[in-house]
Amino acid sequence: MSTTTIFHNPNCGTSRNVLAMIREHGIEPEVVQYLKTPPTRETLQGLATAMGTTVRGLLRQKGTPYDELGLDDPKWTDAQLLDFMQEHPILLQRPIVVTSMGTRICRPKEVVNEILPPL
Repeated sequence: MSTTTIFHNPNCGTSRNVLAMIREHGIEPEVVQYLKTPPTRETLQGLATAMGTTVRGLLRQKGTPYDELGLDDPKWTDAQLLDFMQEHPILLQRPIVVTSMGTRICRPKEVVNEILPPL
């Protein structure tokens, strides 16, 4: 199987649970702790494209500076939103999992089963 990658926040219970579910499938994923190593603009754009969503679809509101930055305003372009995510990686939805079967924001955690082989 191709490489499996999880964009992971170890402080997030859902992210920890999804990582455990991946490992229960016998897969040791590449773990990207995106708060320590933020994804590049190209990676973020690629994730949005792979999921069939917009850059805005990658944004997390809860527990982030989303409201303080006024990111609900539709005036922000994708390029500007990518800049915000680079500056504040906590804005990235979590966990995001990439496998050969697809790319998903795995919230709720059971979503990861859509892109993992059956047990």
